[in-house]
Order: sequence, then C-alpha cells, then structure tokens
Amino acid sequence: MSNILKAYELAREQYAAIGVNTDEALAKLDTIPVSMHCWQGDDVGGFENTGGELTGGIMSTGNYPGKARNAEELRADIDVALSLIPGPKKVNIHAFYLESDVKVDRDAIEPKHFDNWANWAKAKGIGLDFNPTFFSHPLSDNGTLSAADEGVRKFWIEHGKRTRVIAEYLGRKTGFRAANNFWMPDGCKERPMDSYGPRARMKDALDEIFSVPVDPAFTKDAVESKLFGIGSEAYVVGSHEFFMGYAMANPNVMLTLDTGHFHPTEVVSSKYSALLCYLSEILLHVSRPIRWDSDHVVAFDDELTALMSEIVRADALDRTNIALDYFDGSINRIAAWVIGTRNTKKALLKALLEPVAALQASELKGDATARLALTEEYKTYPLGAVWDYYCETKDMPARDCWLENVRKYENDVTSKR
Repeated sequence: MSNILKAYELAREQYAAIGVNTDEALAKLDTIPVSMHCWQGDDVGGFENTGGELTGGIMSTGNYPGKARNAEELRADIDVALSLIPGPKKVNIHAFYLESDVKVDRDAIEPKHFDNWANWAKAKGIGLDFNPTFFSHPLSDNGTLSAADEGVRKFWIEHGKRTRVIAEYLGRKTGFRAANNFWMPDGCKERPMDSYGPRARMKDALDEIFSVPVDPAFTKDAVESKLFGIGSEAYVVGSHEFFMGYAMANPNVMLTLDTGHFHPTEVVSSKYSALLCYLSEILLHVSRPIRWDSDHVVAFDDELTALMSEIVRADALDRTNIALDYFDGSINRIAAWVIGTRNTKKALLKALLEPVAALQASELKGDATARLALTEEYKTYPLGAVWDYYCETKDMPARDCWLENVRKYENDVTSKR
C-alpha cells in the first residue's frame, strides 16, 4: 500500500467522523471543469501577426524565455499543462488566436479560422470557451462598442456578432457548451463630461449583437466588468453596475465576475450569493490582484477558498462556470498554468469537504459558538491527503512532483525557442 493511499484512508476516517464522505466529494469534483486560459502561454499576444502591442489598459510583465510563438507551440505547451492537472478541464481562447494564411481583420473572422483549435479540443475530449478581442487593435484606441464614431462602432458590432457564431460552432464541434465572454476596455484617464452617452451606445451595441439567435445548447454569452485599467483610471464604460444591470435585464446573458476587477477592499466572495438571487448563471474569471488589477497567478489564499466555499454552500455548482484569467511572463508560463489551475481545483475540493449541512444547522439554531469553533478547526483537516489521492487516481503527479515534468519540457523544448 502506497503512502498516499495510507494517508487517504486515515483522512477518509477523519472526515467521516464529521459526516463528510470523501469518496463522494472526489466524485463531485470530477464533474466540475475549470476553463484554463490560453493567453497565459504567450503573454496575451495572439496570432494576428499585426505587430501591434498589447493595449486596452492591460499588460503582461516579465520576459521569461520560451513563450509560445505560434498556435502549434501554444497548444503543445497547453498539452503539457493539462497533463499535470487532474480532473475535467476546458480551454479558453480569444478571437485573436485565430489561424489564417492571410490577414483577417476582426470583423471578418469565421469558424474556419478556429478549426485547428476545435479539432485539437475534440481529440482531447475537452471543451473550448471563447472571447471577442476588443483590445490591441488600431480601432480600439478611442472606444469600441461605445465609440462615438459610428463606423468604429459598427466594426466592433460585427466582430461581436461573428464571435457568437464561432462560439456556437466550437460548442457543436466539441460537444461542450462554449461560454462567449464580452469585455471591452472602453474608458477614460480623466473624468469625462459625458459618462451616460458612451454607456447608452454600448448598451445599444450589445442589444444588436445579442439579437442574432444562437443555439443555447452550444453557447451562452457573458458580459464582464472592470474597475479600471492603465489609461482608464477615472472612468470605465463597462463598470460593475453597468453590466450587473445588463445581465439582470437580459436573462440569456451571464454576468462575469473577475476576482481582480474590483477595488482592493472588495471581494467577489461577498458579492456572489447576492447576485445568485437574481441571476440564473454566473461566469467566474479567477485571478489574484495585488493592490490593483494585476492578474497574478492564482494562489491558494483566503479569497479563493472563500469564493469556492460560497459556491458549494449555496449548492450552485450547476449555475457557476469557472474559468481562469491571469498572465505572468516573469516565471515559467506552463508552471503558471499548473499552479493556478491546481489551486483552483484544490480550493473546490476543500469546499466540498466541508460539513455544510451540519454547520448551517448550527447557524439556524443560533449556535454561533459552534459555527465559528468548528469552521476554524476544520481548516486544518487533511485536505492535502485527499488531494494527493485524487491526483494519483488520475495518474497525475501528486504534491510538487509535477514541477519535474515542467523543468524537463523547459530543458527539452521551450529553452530552445
């Protein structure tokens, strides 16, 4: 008997004593896909070959060697990361990761430009999520869906419409529904004289984009807010309130909550259950802000575990779509994927190992003492032993052994780029 199995059997007994069935928790974990973002692998560069720089108030810092230079390299790198992450996964791609032998502008993209992605995902038995790309383009400097220039606005409306067709295609091809997430960087460095006009234009543009029917079995749209970005410190058109209202007024559109897109004193875990009362589904973009929206690699920290606990305690796993969104060019990019995705899954497991019913019963009885005391004690229960066992059952490296695989791939492949 391996040490991992021995440790798991002891952990299973310990959790059973508080009414938690670890086998059932692992079975549930094995039904929850986490969507891993492709843009960690190339510092949000995309493959349009326009030669442009990353814009839209976002940036990737660091110059760690070996980033992916084309779609083939990016998919190869993702393959390595996926081979080290247990359980169901999806991959999240942006529109400017298209593949074409000739230049294709964003108002002309078609499903055929993503055939390689679709075929790759289908062969791996995983789903794909999608995102229109409203940044890093010559026509994005003065607004996109909120632009005062009607020609610019029409260009981006057409882009949005085409991404919905592509997302539906990806869902049909892979057999997994594709979330299609809309985030626009529109905003101002200083306070505008007219804050209403751009928002009214963006609302009308979104209404036009979403008026084109798509099959909800294969895709569902989402809208994502932002607090600010570089160059939009004073005003962002698509604020939290704007998109919260839009999603509530449009039941077929999900609200995306990016954990890095709020003031440092705010946390998504405190917003989640309130929004769940009004929204049928929520899309999460899990990130880690440090002092501002800096998109650090997801760590196993208090906010991550609190957010996953909120989902499980509300019994809302079937109403929540979990994706990742960060980009760090200062460390090995494949390791960044593995660290963040494993941490997210580990936090989900921690939430599933909590005796929710018993703790909620104490709360209903007014026994705040037991609620606090037991919640604190359960924090040090042997989560690690259950996680290691899960990894082993999936033929994935347990503990820190996965890093050896990344180092070998770095030595054999990425260091030679």
